[in-house]
Amino acid sequence: MTRAGPWGTGYDMGVGSGMSEFGTPERNTKDPLISIVVPALNEALNLSVVLPQLPKVHEVILVDGGSVDGTVMAARRALPEIVTVLQGRKGKGNALAAGFARVTGDIVVMFDADGSADPAEIKRFVDALKQGADFAKGSRFTAGGGSADITRIRSLGNKFLNGVFNLGFRTRYTDLCYGYNAFWADLIPLLDLPDHSAPAPANGKMVWGDGFEIETVINCRFAAAGVSIAEVPSVEKLRMFGESNLRAVQDGLRVLKTLVTEWRRSRQVRRMERKISQPTVARPAGAEETIAA
Repeated sequence: MTRAGPWGTGYDMGVGSGMSEFGTPERNTKDPLISIVVPALNEALNLSVVLPQLPKVHEVILVDGGSVDGTVMAARRALPEIVTVLQGRKGKGNALAAGFARVTGDIVVMFDADGSADPAEIKRFVDALKQGADFAKGSRFTAGGGSADITRIRSLGNKFLNGVFNLGFRTRYTDLCYGYNAFWADLIPLLDLPDHSAPAPANGKMVWGDGFEIETVINCRFAAAGVSIAEVPSVEKLRMFGESNLRAVQDGLRVLKTLVTEWRRSRQVRRMERKISQPTVARPAGAEETIAA
């Protein structure tokens, strides 16, 4: 497995003995517990169809954004053992952060509630992680991937934004704006997402990372941290029922702003790390006596 960092391909990483690459206890790569996090807003009809199709896993966590169509009740009827969480603020990013905080498994799978994600593909993501990746990144534009849902405008926008991402973080990925991903749960603190339980700002503005830019934030922070990333081919299906909450132009501009913000953040982190790693210059012997004299 090749480790891809913010400045290109790095060294090979293998499964360590006793500790993982990031100092956590050795991961359970043989039989990991899987936690599926499903953010939802008014997706009752879709969840009634999708949830029964999910594989048997450690836990499925539904994060509801204040639905008014009976989403939570529909989810409980379809999957009685489902864990339900009510997010504190608006936005997909806040929903995912709330779901991540509730995870008790080894692997986190990000799964959309609208029926566009194929439950059968979860095994691909898990296998990529078990084989050594830290982050399994879904892609509609790599061999074996595809989309029945993306429009021409969104495709062109994603291609442009993906190019900006690869240029800024020196990566070679094919799909930036896709929400079907999986990663080891011990990396959740590395993402440093906003506190999901904090109240919304009084000015009504959305907290940074709470919106649809969340996939971009996650991609940027994992790339900047230099974790091992494997692209997983994925076929995006059509939404089953209802309308998407995505606003192509407005959310696209927010993603572009995210790329610039996260690039600056990564530079600041690297400067701080270099400063901390610089050895302290020892004062020459006798210097104190000379000054005193």
